[in-house]
Amino acid sequence: MTRRTLLFRVPARHPGDAAAVGALFDSGALAPGEVVAILGKTEGNGCVNDFTRAYAVEALSHMLAARAGESVAAVQARVALVMSGGTEGGLSPHFLVFGVRSEAVAPNAAGALAIGTAFTPEFAPEEQGRMAQVLATAGAVRTAMAAAGLSDPVQVHYVQVKCPLLTNDRIAVAKARGGTVATEDTYHSMSLSRGASALGVSLALGEVEAAALHDGVVGADWSLFSGRASCSAGVELTRGEVVVLGNSPAWSGDLAIAHDVMADAIDLPAVQRALASAGLGSGGGQLDAAARDRLVAVLAKAEPSSTGRIRGSRHIMWDDSDINATRHARALVGGVIAAAVGRTELFVSGGAEHQGPDGGGPVAVVVRR
Repeated sequence: MTRRTLLFRVPARHPGDAAAVGALFDSGALAPGEVVAILGKTEGNGCVNDFTRAYAVEALSHMLAARAGESVAAVQARVALVMSGGTEGGLSPHFLVFGVRSEAVAPNAAGALAIGTAFTPEFAPEEQGRMAQVLATAGAVRTAMAAAGLSDPVQVHYVQVKCPLLTNDRIAVAKARGGTVATEDTYHSMSLSRGASALGVSLALGEVEAAALHDGVVGADWSLFSGRASCSAGVELTRGEVVVLGNSPAWSGDLAIAHDVMADAIDLPAVQRALASAGLGSGGGQLDAAARDRLVAVLAKAEPSSTGRIRGSRHIMWDDSDINATRHARALVGGVIAAAVGRTELFVSGGAEHQGPDGGGPVAVVVRR
């Protein structure tokens, strides 16, 4: 039997709307027990108090449990439910539903989309944003790669990590037992958690050397990064959830993934290179209708440059006291990618610490060959 990755992109009318996912089961396109991961974009603020993520996880968990005849706890133990808050600008709320099916068919010798998932242990507040999180994430990435049968890091094109953040209550727990935390700024804790997770990915994929990593580089040394990591922090969990995507000649199906790295927020050529690598050349313009039909998913990171400039010109994303900088970045990068692909259902996640170069970030595309 050969494994095949199934991937469906469905709209969401609101964060608790699991109807379109349920419709996949009703149609027979996917069975509840085949689901291994759901990535979602929800219309919250993407900050510490964005509970649209938790709302979506609860709605999806209960729906999957009812459909699969499992407990909610069992569903959450086996399915990676990764919600990324923030659909600023023209970004559209949606879910990407991944399933795995075993088929009595020959594998795709050219390579087909392979997926593996894994979970870290629960993180204590003292561990978040520090080497303990880096090392645990690296271990989970290796476990997910093994689950997908991706033995060579070169086969990996995208690693999604959902990681925790610090709240005042979690900080108080650490202090009560005499511990310290990486930061007492709850919003900054999101940045450090994403950064530690990304460095864990880079370690697992051989993009950085273990000797270069220590607590002091997390959120500080931007020369250390992964070109394939996408990390999102949320209040709704205390462990790390890892989804690894790559191409493998041992899997079947017509889906494939490619990636590139945006050097900055307006690096349209990087998006076009990723599309071309996947066989969707646009000739420099927007994808036509036929190419858009073959484009299943776009996943990208967005980050305001720490210098406050884009190609020498000043931006005000860090100076806006009304709208958080990552929200600006999601809207900007989402617009650039939407112009390239002609679609707004894009998984653009803000906060790219150690995910691509400063001000840039990875972009991956999944296509149907």
